Amino acid sequence: MHELGIVFYIIRDVKEVARENKVDKVKTVVMDIGEVSTIIPEYLTDCWRWAADKEDLLRGCELIINTIPAVTYCENCGKEFGTVEHGKKCPHCGSDRTYLVRGNEVEIKEITI
Repeated sequence: MHELGIVFYIIRDVKEVARENKVDKVKTVVMDIGEVSTIIPEYLTDCWRWAADKEDLLRGCELIINTIPAVTYCENCGKEFGTVEHGKKCPHCGSDRTYLVRGNEVEIKEITI
């Protein structure tokens, strides 16, 4: 379960931002997590609750996760399509000359104090 390691990185980054801005309490952290990022949101939330409650700054802080849909682009026909539904092969022209344009994100979007 790599979600716990990711939570430690999130906490580190939030603590750094809080220190830079002289904040002593964080209410919510909003994350953008891509649909194909390999992170399981429920595991991340469980790990967050356990780890955040050990920090005075984050005790009771809510983690909100926005799931970013995975989208692939076809270099052959120039169309985009849902990666999860269709994989790497373009459903419009059948080409495999495709690449992921979004859906692999793991980003802190917002911190509310």
